[in-house]
Amino acid sequence: MKKVIIGANGQIGTELRQRLVQSYGHEAVLAADIVRKDEADKQFILLDATDADALRALFAQTPVDDVYLMAAILSARAEQMPRKAWHINMTILHNLLELGREGFFQSLFWPSSIAVFGPHTPKENTPQYTVMDPDTVYGISKLAGERWMEYYYEKYGLDVRSVRYPGIISWKTRPGGGTTDYAVEMFHYALRGEPYTCYIAPDERLPMMYIDDAIDATIRLMEAPAERLSIRSSYNLAAVHFTPRELEAAIRRYIPDFRVHYAPDFREDIARTWPDSIDDSTARKDWQWHHRYDLDAMVRAMLAGLQKSRYPEVELSF
Repeated sequence: MKKVIIGANGQIGTELRQRLVQSYGHEAVLAADIVRKDEADKQFILLDATDADALRALFAQTPVDDVYLMAAILSARAEQMPRKAWHINMTILHNLLELGREGFFQSLFWPSSIAVFGPHTPKENTPQYTVMDPDTVYGISKLAGERWMEYYYEKYGLDVRSVRYPGIISWKTRPGGGTTDYAVEMFHYALRGEPYTCYIAPDERLPMMYIDDAIDATIRLMEAPAERLSIRSSYNLAAVHFTPRELEAAIRRYIPDFRVHYAPDFREDIARTWPDSIDDSTARKDWQWHHRYDLDAMVRAMLAGLQKSRYPEVELSF
């Protein structure tokens, strides 16, 4: 039985694949994406997951237990192509839900997002159940996806599992057009010795998470006994929350000359509707979720990873 990652080349999919291979072995993890990066990769399938027939053919010839759907057009990019974003984000999910209903696999992981919340959602310690009135196409698609996930669980017994990711920060793969991408870009500019112009207002607080915590949460949820799960729409998930100004200050502890200028654009309008902090107590209770990286630990991990992989000429002292 294989574990299949749809959207395996993305920011989360790349590192999820590495972690699953470590746990289950190379032969047990099948990666799929619309672009091939390595012709020699025998555990990779070139796939357009909006094509229901192509998906069906894949699952018909491959015994699968878990599917991880990581393909999506993210918040900032989605606002520039709303119809395409809706088509891609919803079509792939619905294709997989139908295949799951027909018994082609056992469990489906699909990530939701803090984008499901909106301008009338409580901003502090946003609860699991609350007002959800997203005003972006990405948020609308994620909210619709949550309802479809729970529908397929209630009507067909499909084992669906989901978390609402906050902004994800990683160094191995560039982010793909999300509103919180500034928090990754800052590190690259700092290590290059260049000033950064931030498109989010300096005091706009947002929930964030280091990639290792995001992968831990994903796998921990998928490995949890089904009877422990009380939510089949999507679990709130939290780790740290900070403002651009606070991240700038945290980076400057290690790169003192780093400077940030602020020029908010349309992405600030998106960020303003999202929570400042998240209450994820249900996830912590149901499947013992806990995060490991606070702001300083995340900054140190990002700087060390980028320095080693891309900026070896930069000297850092921790």
